Amino acid sequence: MNGKDMKFNTLPVGKLAILVHPSCETLGNLIDQHLTNWRKARETDENEAMHYQDYVRDTFIIPSTCARFGTGEAKALLHDSVRGVDLYILADVLNYSLEYTVSGHRNHMSPDDIYADIKRLIAAASGKPNSITVIMPFLYESRQHKRNSRESLDCAFALQELANIGVDNILTFDAHDPRVQNAIPLKGFDNIMPTYQFIKALLHNVHDLVIDNEHLMVISPDEGAINRAMYYATMLGVDIGTFYKRRDYSRVVEGRNPIVAHEFLGSSVEGKDVLIIDDMISSGESMFDVASELKRRKANRVFCITTFGIFTKGLDAFDKAYNDGLIYRVLTTNCTYQRPDLLQKEWYISCDVSKYIALLIDAMNHNASISDILNPHDRIKKRLEEYKEFHDIVD
Repeated sequence: MNGKDMKFNTLPVGKLAILVHPSCETLGNLIDQHLTNWRKARETDENEAMHYQDYVRDTFIIPSTCARFGTGEAKALLHDSVRGVDLYILADVLNYSLEYTVSGHRNHMSPDDIYADIKRLIAAASGKPNSITVIMPFLYESRQHKRNSRESLDCAFALQELANIGVDNILTFDAHDPRVQNAIPLKGFDNIMPTYQFIKALLHNVHDLVIDNEHLMVISPDEGAINRAMYYATMLGVDIGTFYKRRDYSRVVEGRNPIVAHEFLGSSVEGKDVLIIDDMISSGESMFDVASELKRRKANRVFCITTFGIFTKGLDAFDKAYNDGLIYRVLTTNCTYQRPDLLQKEWYISCDVSKYIALLIDAMNHNASISDILNPHDRIKKRLEEYKEFHDIVD
């Protein structure tokens, strides 16, 4: 799948425009570069037609600012027209590196601050775009998706709020529970899984994997990640194992019941490389517990594969786990902010999703189906065949 696919021969539904919040600037620039290169490479007679006005541009990013007053209040300002455009708004609600000043005090931006900026950008568009799509790689408040006792339903409420202020589609990656889309049944909601990007990066960086039942196994760290792990295991043609978390429901620590033990269900992992599949690494404690249990069962190398690498307690624990032989590699995407020192770690592999998002934007702008883009089966099989033949893949 690439930008030369026949589906892009159709007329776009409107001029393409992208608003990139500062939280998503690096990823947004990569996406914009893919789009500009693809559209410049499409040599069609229709390029000169009125329907294709501004189809080829040097950038599709509309300059915007979310300025702050001294009190911490903010306003969004768009520096170009968005009338009639197909508008895509990119924001990373987990980017804590952004700062602003409140009465002389420096504050790091929280997910709440960035989500509020998304609404400000939509408000600044004043209902003029032809359509609005919000691309939020980490779905805002996605871990607060269901009610236990007297709790807020923050994720569902946020989705309804976005729908009510004019958002037509929401694109997110690896939602904690995609059933939350039931809160907005009449709006577009696409939950994107970067399975192909992970397998491609793994095969490109590790040249001695043996992909069969005797040497490789996929592990789900808990019951919530079982569907993700099942897909990887099916595509790779290997067995699956899973842990379930035994919790102490008599106590609450940092908003959750602490884990007492991880119990394992599955065949032997002795001597096998194992892929632990999950949606995110937060502090990393659960991942270390699972890796320790696998090592105790004589697993070979441990690969941690998660869409979001948040690393809320820093990287020192991962350095120690790597040096102690507990983990071998950690793979996460560039969907969320990556601190500069993370990219220098020997144990870390970054998986780029910018081309994937650019393909989705391009297809949606052409009002084309994105089903084949969301289904990576054929692409994964092609990469696996390349790897089994050459122990490498063609970039």
